[in-house]
Order: sequence, then C-alpha cells, then structure tokens
Amino acid sequence: MPRTSSDSSSRTEQLQDDLRHLSDTVEELVDATAKDASSEMQDLHKRAEKRLKDTRERLEARGEQLYTDTRESLTQQADCCDRYVRDNPWTSIGIGAAAGVVVGMLLGRR
Repeated sequence: MPRTSSDSSSRTEQLQDDLRHLSDTVEELVDATAKDASSEMQDLHKRAEKRLKDTRERLEARGEQLYTDTRESLTQQADCCDRYVRDNPWTSIGIGAAAGVVVGMLLGRR
C-alpha cells in the first residue's frame, strides 16, 4: 500500500523529535560530567544510550523501508513500461528512434 505524504511527514517529524531529544540528553550528559555527580551522570548516560539505540533502530527501519518502497516502485514502473511497449510496439520503436536521433545529434556537435 503506497504511503501518503502526511505519513512521511509525520515520520520525518518523529525522527526530528528523536534527534532533538538525543541532542538534549547528550548536552545534559556533558553538563553532568562537568559537575562530576556520578549517580546523576550514570542516569543521564543510560538515557542517552537508550535514546541513541531507539533512534538508530528507527533510522535503520526507515532506511530499509525506503529501500523496499523504491525497489517496488521501480519494479512497477518497469512493468508499466514493458506493458506499454507490448501494447504499442510501433509507437515504442518510433520513440526509441527519435531519442536515438536526438542523442546522435547532440553527440555529433562535439
């Protein structure tokens, strides 16, 4: 099922929020390290690790989904093109010949 732009937008916003939270937690960790409060530092360190792990998992999942969606889209486009060529062979030959002439003219200008 195709994804909508609003679905993509909400996922992008979620990722931005995750990155913002990660950045805030890392800043807190740096501040806590400067104070050298060991229990506070350990708590912040655990939170930073968890958020980093969660964000990394989301990024990996999103990357895999983008790869899958792109592959499916390209397959659908290739199938559509194949169907068109089979349904309209002479038109396809004409388009290919015209494209060849244009490319030949462009290369001949060198």
